[in-house]
Amino acid sequence: MKILHLVSQDNGGAGRAAIRLHLALLKQGIDSQVMVQNKTQDLPTIHSLTQTKTQKFFIPFKKALDQLPSMLYKNRHNDIFSSTFFPSNKNLLRKINEINPDIIHLHWINSGFIYPSDLTHFNRPIIWSLHDANPYTGGCHVVYNNCDKFKTLCYSCPFLASNFKYDISFLNFKKKQKAYNALKLTVNGLSSWIASEAKASALFKNKNIINIPNPIDTDIFRPIKKDIARKILNLNCKDKILIGFGAISGTQIKRKGYLQLKEALEMLPNKHLYTLIVFGSSDGEKIAGIDTIFMGHLYDDTTLTLLYNSLDIFITPSLAENLSNTIMESLSCGVPVVAFDIGGNVDMIIHKTNGYLARDVSDLSYGICWALKNLPYLSQNAREMVIERFSYNVVAKRYIAQYQYILENL
Repeated sequence: MKILHLVSQDNGGAGRAAIRLHLALLKQGIDSQVMVQNKTQDLPTIHSLTQTKTQKFFIPFKKALDQLPSMLYKNRHNDIFSSTFFPSNKNLLRKINEINPDIIHLHWINSGFIYPSDLTHFNRPIIWSLHDANPYTGGCHVVYNNCDKFKTLCYSCPFLASNFKYDISFLNFKKKQKAYNALKLTVNGLSSWIASEAKASALFKNKNIINIPNPIDTDIFRPIKKDIARKILNLNCKDKILIGFGAISGTQIKRKGYLQLKEALEMLPNKHLYTLIVFGSSDGEKIAGIDTIFMGHLYDDTTLTLLYNSLDIFITPSLAENLSNTIMESLSCGVPVVAFDIGGNVDMIIHKTNGYLARDVSDLSYGICWALKNLPYLSQNAREMVIERFSYNVVAKRYIAQYQYILENL
C-alpha cells in the first residue's frame, strides 16, 4: 500500500510528529511519502509542493492571507485562527495524482496549504490525525473559555470577540460542513481527549473516529548519563536541581503556561537549589530566586535528547494540550514529567507512576517537590511506558492495521 501524508511543514510540533510516523512506517516496509509546502529536511520521501523561487517567495504571503480575515476582529484573542476563503490548491491536486497514493493521511494542513474544498477532489480514502481542534471548529485551533459551539454550530465566536452571528467562524464552519459531508473520512484523535471532543463535534460526530497516538523513536530519545549530557551542553550547574520547560514561544503564548510555572516555582522552598532550563524561547520574565537559562530554539533531536537528559524533571504547565511531543520525548529519556491534569496528558502521564498530574498551580508546585523525592521509581517507569505504548514498532503496526481496514472496507 502507498500512503501519502499531507502536512503544512516538516518542522514544528505537528510536522515533527508526522515525520516520525512516516519514518516508523518506512521501517515496517510501507511505501510512505510526505508532501509539505516547503521542505526543510533532506529525506527523499518528503516532497515539497513549492519548487521554484517564485513559489517559495509566496509562502509567507499564503500564511498571512490565511490569518487575514481574523484580523478584522480587533478584540480577538492573540492566538492562531485559520480561515477557509481561498481557492483550491490545483498544484497540490496535480501532485497527489502524480504520486497516486492508496490512502491520504492528513495532519496539520493550515497556513494556506489545504482548504476544505480541496478535500472533495482527492478521490481517495482519507484519514485525518487531529493535532489540534481546528478541523472541527469554525477556525480556532484551541477552544477558548469552554466554548461548546463546535458541538452544534459556530457563530458569534468568543475567540474573535464577535457579536455577529454570521461571522467568519460561521462561514468557515459551513464550508467545512459541506466538504466533510461528501468525504469518506476516518478521524484519528491522537489523544483520547481530542478523540472524545471530535465525537462530540457537529462536524465529525457521524464519522468513524479512532484513537492512535504519534510514535517516537526510542533509539534516539533514550537515557544518557546526566553528567555527560550537562558537560556536552556546557551546563555548569554543579549541585543544582535542573528543571526543564520547553515550548515554541512558550514564554509569550499564554496557554503555554509560563505564568503558572512562574507562580509554582515561586512557591518552592530553598529556591537557590534550582535552575530552570527553558528552550523554545530566547527570553522571558525572570523568576525571583531561581536562576534561569534560556536555550532558544533547538532544531535537532540530538540536542533535545541531551537537554532532556541534563534535567532532573520536566514541567509542562500548558493550559491546553493534545498529545505533547515534549512530554513524550522527556519520558522516553527517562525524565519524569509534572503537568496539569488536562487534555491528552493523561494518555502519557500516569499519576505518581511516571510523573505527576496537578490540579492547580499550588498542586503543580507540590508535584515538583514530590517528583524530586521519587526520581528513581518515576524514571524507570517513564522509559518503560513509552517503549510499551509509543515506540515506532508498536504504533506503526496499529496504523498499518487501520490502513488495511480502510482499504478493505471501501
